[in-house]
Amino acid sequence: MKRKLGCMAMAAVLSLSLAACGSGEKPAVTESPAAGTETTAAGTETPAPAEAAPADGGTVANKDKPLVWFNRQPSSSATGQLDMTALNYNKDTYYVGFDANQGAELQGTMVKDYIEQNIDAIDRNGDGIIGYVLAIGDIGHNDSIARTRGVRKALGTGIEKDGNINSEPVGTNTDGTAAAVQDGTLEVNGKQYIVRELASQEMKNSAGATWDAATAGNAIGTWSSSFGDQIDIVVSNNDGMGMSMFNAWSKDNEVPTFGYDANSDAVAAIAEGYGGTISQHADVQAYLTLRVLRNALDGIDINTGIATADAAGNVLSEDVYVYREEERSYYALNVAVTSDNYKDFMDSTMVYAPVSNQLDESTSPAKKVWLDIYNSSDNFLGSTYQPLLQKYDKLLNLDVDYIGGDGQTESNITNRLGNPSQYDAFAINMVKTDNAASYTSLLDQ
Repeated sequence: MKRKLGCMAMAAVLSLSLAACGSGEKPAVTESPAAGTETTAAGTETPAPAEAAPADGGTVANKDKPLVWFNRQPSSSATGQLDMTALNYNKDTYYVGFDANQGAELQGTMVKDYIEQNIDAIDRNGDGIIGYVLAIGDIGHNDSIARTRGVRKALGTGIEKDGNINSEPVGTNTDGTAAAVQDGTLEVNGKQYIVRELASQEMKNSAGATWDAATAGNAIGTWSSSFGDQIDIVVSNNDGMGMSMFNAWSKDNEVPTFGYDANSDAVAAIAEGYGGTISQHADVQAYLTLRVLRNALDGIDINTGIATADAAGNVLSEDVYVYREEERSYYALNVAVTSDNYKDFMDSTMVYAPVSNQLDESTSPAKKVWLDIYNSSDNFLGSTYQPLLQKYDKLLNLDVDYIGGDGQTESNITNRLGNPSQYDAFAINMVKTDNAASYTSLLDQ
């Protein structure tokens, strides 16, 4: 109940005219109706007919089967512009994620509020400069772009570039002269402080995997050796990297660290000094990812069990998600997790109670789904999202094949979609947001 009230409070404060993930534009939100080339696995032959036989005895071409993009929205990694061709691949194609800009603003505000509330202890060396370091997940990922912008906007360190706050990493900026950021100012209790981004970098390992926790752990070691007590705050685009830095340095040095995702280990670490994190309502996202497929497979209104209750009583309230019809996208809303409420978020793999009822198999018969996780080592997707999916697939009578990628190459995943005809629907989590055609080309055959 506390969780729901927290989210309702945030939704009441924040406008629902939110930007498309990382795009910088702010289209109007449309509530859901009731709520307001060829790549095959090595050594295998290309499958012949691209058709499957559904329960009704007819045939459905692979290109016409339900498809959900999730977690990584089809878009340009350079500009953030949505790939509407991919989002409108067929009549049963949707995207499921979370409102990146709303969450990003929430993270930035959380950091700013913490500084203001703890100003007497935050400036570790007393130089009047609140210095922070920033771990950037993937410079071409809309969520990473949004979170970097959100932090810089809240702290006053952002500089506009092409109509948006610059999200580029600065490298090292101890003297405040980096071109991608500026010094911010913050007045607390009548005293003015400078806020400076001391350093930031993309956490990409030598093999090319981004959002890399080990790289973040190494980075904080380098930064702390170079800047020492100039670092007053550590900020990360996600909890995987945040916890790596927290465990490697900031916990022992009592430097508050802020992440994103509300992973169970990060939430538990709040009791040990982790500053806070953002829940992107993974429970709602995982449900939506499979629910839209279930509805399309059953040939019923897409918002059944979402905006309107199904026969089992499953339904989502409009304070936990929004639907943008023009983007064919469902977005879960976010909530800040801090020392005030972290005990309500200790189990990140608990299904969301309002949508936890089993469907009747006589009306929603078993169907087979192909679903991939772009990186089997990703902390959030592996420890939170997939366990939730595995709970919901049973409730929704879906037989899901889970495919884990290496986080580096699209072919590592697409090579295992050699026979799409054996599946009734697809849920796709790309390595790169502009690689949708790598998947749809296989379904087109």
